Amino acid sequence: MKVLVTGGAGFIGSHVVDLYIKNDYDVVIVDDLSTGRESNLNPKAKFYKVDIRSPQIAEIFEQEKPDFVNHHAAQMDVRKSVDDPLFDADVNVRGSINLIEAARNHNVLHFVYISTGGAVYGEPEYLPCDEAHPINPICPYGASKHTVEHYLYMYKENYGLNYTVLRYPNVYGPRQDPHGEAGVVAIFTGQMLNGEQSVINGDGENTRDFVYVGDCANANLL
Repeated sequence: MKVLVTGGAGFIGSHVVDLYIKNDYDVVIVDDLSTGRESNLNPKAKFYKVDIRSPQIAEIFEQEKPDFVNHHAAQMDVRKSVDDPLFDADVNVRGSINLIEAARNHNVLHFVYISTGGAVYGEPEYLPCDEAHPINPICPYGASKHTVEHYLYMYKENYGLNYTVLRYPNVYGPRQDPHGEAGVVAIFTGQMLNGEQSVINGDGENTRDFVYVGDCANANLL
């Protein structure tokens, strides 16, 4: 079976690629390397350096004919989404629709979409947040990611495109960029290794949900 993974050169996507290959999938990676790294690429995967908004996406689907799509590529910087919501929507919504249309037109069996945890829920009404929690995004990033969930629902109802949505919380592990927004584990680890003091802002009562990248990768194959 063949799977096309977008964002397969990124922190999380590269681990997903490795696990697919370990489980004997043929893997095609689509990544524009805007945040991903060539060093993360698995040499056993076929790689296309392409933006998900590109018309070339349809050509890749025609050539590769993937059975599955795993969509990790995204504009995922919350601050950037606030500063430039049009760019955020262009990548996350238009780019995703471009992929979903290609999947529909080429009879993809299943589409796995990586949404987001906290950003779609906004300020939690209760903890832990579950699938029944109200959706109240308070930033463009959360709004754009959740919009694609609605598109997938529509494509399932209208065209029979099967899909799964995964909402990750804050992910940590190998290959994480310590300068990323959710990179506090990597930042604190680096500081401790260098004998530096880690600083927690606020009153120390704040909480965050963390999940290991390997567990996220495993969820993609369930």
